Amino acid sequence: MTPPAPITPDGRYLVVRGRLWRRSDPKLAPARRQALVDALMDARRAVRAALASGDAKALADARAQVQAAKIGMGERGPVWWDDGAPDLTRHMAANTLYADWYSSLAARDAR
Repeated sequence: MTPPAPITPDGRYLVVRGRLWRRSDPKLAPARRQALVDALMDARRAVRAALASGDAKALADARAQVQAAKIGMGERGPVWWDDGAPDLTRHMAANTLYADWYSSLAARDAR
């Protein structure tokens, strides 16, 4: 089983293959979060179906639904924190202010 992706100390990102990905807004109410996750999964299934059918319009619609769910969750669009820190989504952790923390993970795992 794959270990869970590391989460930055401030809780803003998870790291997958060295790259930062914004986490969902922790202030979302559980019911709202679940509704958005359900919408995201439905939209991803719609993307898969549209790709299989070759329907370009359905694919565009499904991808727009994925985007809307991701924005609602806080994973895309405006950042959910309010301290003025930039969005580092898709940046390599080793090239950001998280570099020392990230390298400490590798050092810890090497032991």
